[in-house]
Amino acid sequence: MRLSIIVLLGLLLVGCSVEQNTFTANIYHNTAAHYNGYYYAREKTREVEKVIAKSLDDDPNQILRLFPKLDSTLAKSYQKDTEEIIKMASLAIQRHPNSKWVDDSYLLVGKARLYGYDFQNAIQTLKYVNTKSPDADTRHRALVQLLRTFTEQQEYDRAEETFRYLEKEKLSKQNAKALYLEKAYYYQERNNYDYMVRNLALADSLLERVDRKGRIYFLIGQVYQKLGFDAEAYNYYRKCIGTNPDYEIDFYARLNMAQVARLDNRRDIKHLRGQFEKMLTDTKNIEFKDKIYYELGEFDRKQGNLKQAIESYSLAAHAGTNKRIQGSAYLRIGQLQFDSLKKYSLAKLYYDSAMGALPKDFENYEFIKKRQEVLGEFAKHTEAITWNDSLLTMAAMDTAQLRKQIDSVLAERAKPLASAKKKKRKSYTGPSNASNSPFFNQDTGGGVDWYFGNPSAVALGQTEFNRIWGAIPLEDNWRRSNKTTVLQEPGPLLAGSGNQTQKIQAEAATATQKVDEAGKLISQIPRTAEDKAKALAQIEEGYFKLGDLFYFQLNEKNNAAESYTKLLKRFPESQHIPEVLYKLYLIAKDTDPARAEVYANELKSNHPRSTFTRILINPDYMRETSVAAEKQKLIYQDAYTLFQNNNLRAAQDKLKQALQEGETTFTPQLELLQVLITGKTEDITRYQFELGEYIKKYPDGELKPYAEELLAASKNLLNRLERARGIQFLKSLEGTHSFVIVYNTTDKITIPVSNALDKLNNTQFKELKLTTTNIILNEEKTITLVSDLPNKSTALSYFDKFLAQIAPTKPVANYKFNSFVITKDNFQIFYRTKALDEYLTFFDRNYQKQNQ
Repeated sequence: MRLSIIVLLGLLLVGCSVEQNTFTANIYHNTAAHYNGYYYAREKTREVEKVIAKSLDDDPNQILRLFPKLDSTLAKSYQKDTEEIIKMASLAIQRHPNSKWVDDSYLLVGKARLYGYDFQNAIQTLKYVNTKSPDADTRHRALVQLLRTFTEQQEYDRAEETFRYLEKEKLSKQNAKALYLEKAYYYQERNNYDYMVRNLALADSLLERVDRKGRIYFLIGQVYQKLGFDAEAYNYYRKCIGTNPDYEIDFYARLNMAQVARLDNRRDIKHLRGQFEKMLTDTKNIEFKDKIYYELGEFDRKQGNLKQAIESYSLAAHAGTNKRIQGSAYLRIGQLQFDSLKKYSLAKLYYDSAMGALPKDFENYEFIKKRQEVLGEFAKHTEAITWNDSLLTMAAMDTAQLRKQIDSVLAERAKPLASAKKKKRKSYTGPSNASNSPFFNQDTGGGVDWYFGNPSAVALGQTEFNRIWGAIPLEDNWRRSNKTTVLQEPGPLLAGSGNQTQKIQAEAATATQKVDEAGKLISQIPRTAEDKAKALAQIEEGYFKLGDLFYFQLNEKNNAAESYTKLLKRFPESQHIPEVLYKLYLIAKDTDPARAEVYANELKSNHPRSTFTRILINPDYMRETSVAAEKQKLIYQDAYTLFQNNNLRAAQDKLKQALQEGETTFTPQLELLQVLITGKTEDITRYQFELGEYIKKYPDGELKPYAEELLAASKNLLNRLERARGIQFLKSLEGTHSFVIVYNTTDKITIPVSNALDKLNNTQFKELKLTTTNIILNEEKTITLVSDLPNKSTALSYFDKFLAQIAPTKPVANYKFNSFVITKDNFQIFYRTKALDEYLTFFDRNYQKQNQ
């Protein structure tokens, strides 16, 4: 019996060998491959994919990434797992080459190489599967993974070629879904959100729970919101909430719904207000309260409820520690004060607070900073206009009416203070028990009598306190520089009449204060014609300056036109009229040509001899009025033609002739051509130096971007060449040399070193006509360079004389420095690489030993 079983097993094993293609062999190899190597490789692949998924750091305030970005650092953390995947999948391929799981195993190898950041081998493996697999579904899966690999490698042309091919194929639902998602990821990497969202929408009906549908719906909503399709965004945010997603995604989906809700739908508005109230009372949202209040402010702002919006923004600024939200809240209040309420002084305070909190990567940070910087000027000019207008109005009143008006204004100003004092007295009945304490006395009616029961008042108070005093610790006598507490004994009280006495004294003080304020105000009213003219001049200048601030500083042309127009109407004889008309013409030229023509005709008719009229007729008037500039243009044409024909010496002579005409608006053009000639006649180090100096000299010039492009291109080329071959100085020491001394820039010895070297040149090397140059090496070091030493021996002789005659003497002897000689070619390498230590080693080996 045993013999029969052994024989049977032997026959079975022979029948299941790798070479056999029988029914039994196929069952065996398919089963063994699937549930051994392939199975373990697949499970390990899923583990790696979970690690990659966890690396995705979602920030719902930004558009989410569809897939995590692969990187080499992350790949190292699971390197053993990817190696295990390749090992197990390879076993299935090698031991069961005729099984139907070979292609799937190759596919896992390709995935492992992709996740392991081994893109080239991943591409080869996936292409092999696409070429060799008899199963169309497997080939399509391989091509989808190939698309992902090309996208990660930023080979976008090859990626597009891949998905264009797949679009023509008949795909399974799983492969179709995978293709749509991979295409969406490709377009996200290219910042093409339109095509990204189209592909995500196509994948919608194919998504399953395992795909984290809620997160994808939230992403679709974000993209639609970015593209301005609020209705579609609203629908997808609702779909997201309906999938019961992660808590944070759910929370932000509800907030974002408020941002895209239709404000003409009362039902939606009511529903969203209920959502806000619910989120604010939910204890899980304590850490998100600042965000909720901010979005509630946005919600009210869009509906025009500015007062409620400002209250919500104030609460947002104090409800959490997120600096971005705090800064955004302050910014919104500042914008409302500036754009809607025109309260520039208040806007200035809130912009200051915003700039103190916002990170530098905040959207439009530079524009916000610019507005904050000019708001002080806005406040100064608007207050000057308002104040002088008020004074002129009061100057036109008779004495009795004026006094009545002043008393009325002072009384109105005192009402809030009197009301606050009354509430304070009402809320305090004595220190007998805790229930009577003002800290427990809150109004049970519709309002809040108690200051600390009003969150908006507290928030505004905190903002003002922080603005004036800054972030200071809570401690006794916080306003004093000397914190010593001084206890005073209570003075004697007048029995029975103390309160009455205090009341009389307070009323007397108030009356005195009113008299003082009224007198101070009356003294500033312009009475004489001269004083009135000064007040009008300040108003005129205020409108003009405001227009310029809007136009030039903030590029807000509509607001600028409004200020200029007020100036025209109120001061038709102003000296600024020609300039204002020209600016109004420029503002209206592109948007309202008919109005622009009106301004142009008025300028030409009423101010024909004005410089602005001449500029209007001939935009190049200012430049063309310069005779020297015109001569330079003619000479430049000849110089540029010579430069193009490579006749460089003649071109240089022409440029010298043009520059002798003096400095004009055309001078930068001439100097840049001179730099270009330097690039062809001198070494590249000199060329880069001259370009850098040109950029420094003309930081606002029209040709600066072109000069920067030239400099960047030159540096990039040299860097690529340098990286390709490493830092290698040329061994040939023949030809022209230079003597170099390198020292710290902070030592400030450039002038004495140059003078000492010039003296040495003129006394002992006069026949060589040596030149001395100072060059910045880097942020710390400066070079003084003596050029045109004819050969190595002369250079070493110069080096020895420097060490013997200059180095031991002051001021050089007092400072640390390096000195050496160098060939012209090696100096180019040295200056480009800044490799001081490397060249000193080279110098010791190739010059010092031979000089001993």
